Amino acid sequence: MEAQLLNNKGAEVGKVDLRDAIFGRPASREFLHEYVTTYQANQRRGTANTKTRSEVSGSGKKPWKQKHTGRARAGSFRSPLWRHGGVTFGPRAGHVHLDFPRRKARLALAHALSAKHAQGGIVFVDSLSLENAKTKLVAQILKSLKCEGRTMLVLDAPDAKLALASRNIPELELALAGDINAYGVLRCRRMVVTRTALEKLTTRCVSLAGAESLPSSAEVKAQAKTQAKAQARPKRTPRQGD
Repeated sequence: MEAQLLNNKGAEVGKVDLRDAIFGRPASREFLHEYVTTYQANQRRGTANTKTRSEVSGSGKKPWKQKHTGRARAGSFRSPLWRHGGVTFGPRAGHVHLDFPRRKARLALAHALSAKHAQGGIVFVDSLSLENAKTKLVAQILKSLKCEGRTMLVLDAPDAKLALASRNIPELELALAGDINAYGVLRCRRMVVTRTALEKLTTRCVSLAGAESLPSSAEVKAQAKTQAKAQARPKRTPRQGD
């Protein structure tokens, strides 16, 4: 698979080869939904917290005697039924981490890149280097590449001038090829990938054996089911005489 390679002014200067296993595979909405929900769940800080009746301040003395007062029975000032009392079944602080295997995350990135490329949302450029750290230059590049809305610039290494010139442009994000994930790819509207960043991204998504070794979503699900069955299967206790 080939794609156009543009310069900073939006003119075609050549072609780039794309791996079908990364940019041309049929994307699975169910698999991407699984990754996104897991990723968003792991971003929660889990700082919400409430105090139970044993944690709120107050005396443990019985407010009044049980009988012959005309009032309802009460056993504690810290009862959840009372003002300033504890909270019943309220949120508790604690971070819950959901596991997502690295192999599945790499596959999710390939699905996200394939979906974004099928929509025409990825632009490949020769270079994004700037002579001066001017915001006007970055704005002109984005206009030439027809990038509107949330845009991600994917680089192979940090660029101080580009970072300084682009930090004042809204909805523009700089990312490294070794750090992007499927959530970031799906979240942006347009991606601008340099030639060197494409090479690093391809190396990251595939193993040393080549793109064909990247598993499909069906293979990953089948392996997960097999492992779950093996773990749930009870061990057979040998009988006497066996």
